[in-house]
Formats: sequence, C-alpha cells, structure tokens
Amino acid sequence: MAFDITPYIDKKPAEVRQLIREGRIDFPTAGMCRGYAQANLVILPPEYAADFEEYAKRNPSPCPILEIIRGEQPLTHDMGEGGNICSDIPRYRVYEHGVFTKELTDASDYWKEGYVGFLIGCSFSFEEALMREGIEVRHIAQGRNVPMYKTNIQTVKAGPFEGPMVCSMRPMTPENAQKAYDITVKMPNVHGAPVHMGDPAQVGVADVMKPDYGEAVDIYEGEIPVFWPCGVTPQAAIENAKPPIVITHAPGHMFITDVLNTELNEFLERKKAALTNEP
Repeated sequence: MAFDITPYIDKKPAEVRQLIREGRIDFPTAGMCRGYAQANLVILPPEYAADFEEYAKRNPSPCPILEIIRGEQPLTHDMGEGGNICSDIPRYRVYEHGVFTKELTDASDYWKEGYVGFLIGCSFSFEEALMREGIEVRHIAQGRNVPMYKTNIQTVKAGPFEGPMVCSMRPMTPENAQKAYDITVKMPNVHGAPVHMGDPAQVGVADVMKPDYGEAVDIYEGEIPVFWPCGVTPQAAIENAKPPIVITHAPGHMFITDVLNTELNEFLERKKAALTNEP
C-alpha cells in the first residue's frame, strides 16, 4: 500500500509525534522529519527486562539501545523530552506468550508501573545519509514499507531470548552498495554496516519478493540486494522467549526522536561517559 510522507518530511519530531498521538498518522515513518533519528520499541514486564537488556548488549548491531524507559509513566527523556512510547508510534504490535495477537494505534492501556521500555536504533536513520549521496532508497521512492526478512544469521542468546537476525533490504547497484557500506559503517547506533550484499540465499532468504515483514520493492537489472541488521530482530526473539505480554512497534512504524542523526553517536557517548562517572 502506497502512502505519501511528503507533508511530514520537514516537520519537527514533536509535531509529528503529536499528529501520531491524535491518530492522524498511522502509516510507516520512513522519510519523515528529515535529519532526526528514529527508533524501534520493545516494552516488557520487569521480570524479563534484565535478560532482554543483556540480549541487546550481546547483539549490538540489530539491537543498539538508545534509551531505556522506566517508571510510572512511559515517557522519554534522552530521545525527546515528554515523548510517550505508548502513544507516539503510528502502530504497535502485542505479543502474548510469543504469539502476535493484535495491532493497535495506541498502547497506553498496556503500560503498568514497573514495565520497561527499550528504544532501539533504526536503519531509517541512515537513509537520509544515503540519499544525500545520491543513493535511491527504493521503499521511500515507491511509498512502501521497507522489506524485512528473517535470516539464517543467529543472534547471541541471553536468558530466554534468542533467534534469527532480522534484516532490512535495500536494492542498489554494486557501486552504490559499496558507498552505502562506507557511509553506514560509521553509524553503529543505527545498525551500522550491511551484513550481506548479494545473493539472498546465502543469508537464508529463499524469495526476496516475499519479505517476512514490510513490503516487497522492485529490484532493477544490475542491482543487488543489500541487507542491514534490523530492529525487528527482538520480535523474532520474543517469539522464542514467550513472555506473557510484550508490546513492540509495528515493523516500519517508528518513534521519531528529537536527536539529529549527525549528533546521535556523540550524544550517546556523552551519556555513557556521564553514567560511568556517576558516584
């Protein structure tokens, strides 16, 4: 299904989050709020939070943590003061005992004190850098959700969390694929470099036109599929861990932060240094 993000390309994140909160945006956020980092979401009951945090640390490429939200209210601070992880994402998924049961536009009824939310870096954040270098991002050009696939690359287990790495795919010429590698390898907090360029079968994808999440995009003659680690990976791990309840973003529907992509790495390094120096 095609959708038009043109009215939202140059809006500020707080403006778009408000439109999402009001139910006026319920479609994927790729290309919105040009320049600002976007984030995936996982919300877990407290008894699963420590294992998931360890899982993310052991798998930093698909699961780079940007902020952990704890407390009575599901409000963000580092990634956007006053943002709400239960209402400011266009669509959410609910998993019960590892099974995807429903999709919602507001998850506020599910938050309980003690629950823990994780905002995880998103590949939508590096797409601006690709386009700035003249590399077309096909799903944005075609007004579709990015195609995502469960691969045969296994993540490192932590507690009950384990499973395949999910990868997003963008087709491009081999020359642009190398340029894209050189750009994204410098952006580890939004998944970094591709894990595979070329034959999809080598990462266990039998049919690149049948993604597990998102929508297929056209691949033109002379192009190759390029696969990046994806923040939907936790949803595959959730299917194995089977917590009683988990709330995630719907694939392609992100939390838009107030942090610029160009400042994200430095911002997180300062935050890490501040935590290290705490008494």
